[in-house]
Amino acid sequence: MVTSVAPSPRVESLSSSGIQSIPKEYIRPQEELTSIGNVFEEEKKEEGPQVPTIDLKEIESEDPEVREKCRQELKKAAMDWGVMHVVNHGISDELIQRVKKAGQKFCELPIEEKEKYANDQASGKIQGYGSKLANNASGQLEWEDYFFHLIFPEDKRDLSIWPKIPRDYTEVTSEYARELRGLASKILSALSICLGLEEGRLEKEVGGMEELLLQMKINYYPKCPQPELALGVEAHTDVSALTFILHNMVPGLQLFYEGKWVTAKCVPNSIIMHIGDTIEILSNGKYKSILHRGLVNKEKVRISWAVFCEPPKEKIILKPLPELVSETEPPLFPPRTFDQHIQHKLFRKTQDGLSN
Repeated sequence: MVTSVAPSPRVESLSSSGIQSIPKEYIRPQEELTSIGNVFEEEKKEEGPQVPTIDLKEIESEDPEVREKCRQELKKAAMDWGVMHVVNHGISDELIQRVKKAGQKFCELPIEEKEKYANDQASGKIQGYGSKLANNASGQLEWEDYFFHLIFPEDKRDLSIWPKIPRDYTEVTSEYARELRGLASKILSALSICLGLEEGRLEKEVGGMEELLLQMKINYYPKCPQPELALGVEAHTDVSALTFILHNMVPGLQLFYEGKWVTAKCVPNSIIMHIGDTIEILSNGKYKSILHRGLVNKEKVRISWAVFCEPPKEKIILKPLPELVSETEPPLFPPRTFDQHIQHKLFRKTQDGLSN
């Protein structure tokens, strides 16, 4: 068995050790187990609701009617689901393939090599290579390792902790970050207009070009001998403004929609986009931040690249925008900084764990 220098073994080392059953800290509580199925079977299901696919090709069309139709489809998906596959998003497939290839090459390095980039969550050093620490009372762990780092704005990056292997990692990830930042602006602009706000309003409210942070998390989900007992990522909503996700075409993402878990299809050349809590709060609940989770399997490694677009932690007070609040639609969320919102969610999770 490969042993790592980390205080607890990496999930990858557990997976490759040949164990037939997973350690008890990875086994989900009984109430979750009833809804964990075979992800490959789940993805094949054609009946029931499906995550919408939104074509962004005409989002900046010079024809007002064509442009408006595209915006309305985006608005409907954001209000109904809060998650969608976006296609014709303007980022070249060639760049996306390079990003995936670079990230996959890093993931496939020996664990000893990846440990050189290990983070230290206990001391607050969250960037780097890591595995989930138990931050709830039940001590649950998730079946994943990851690499986490800030990728935009460029002047806020710490390139010293970026992978040196493969050699083009920094170049392709930087290019993808710039492209994705442009896409985020385009989306935020359309979402603003659809709420009857001025075009730049939501972007301004989440920090604008100077302050909105793009944090990338490469999630590595090794094969799991008992996938019916584990989760790659437990059920949560994203705290971000927007989240953009690429993956290696292995299914795993599930959304909790209308009381049931729906497995997202693998849509070629798409980016999955989530509305996060930040936009849900600013829109006073008009746009949804959907509960979601990640399943694992025993046949294929799954890798996903999630980029979280986050407002600065302390500078901005997040609260429903006054234009979207009225006597009939009072504010649904109290004013909080982004950091306070994160702490509130962590505290609530700990309390939930204690009450079980």
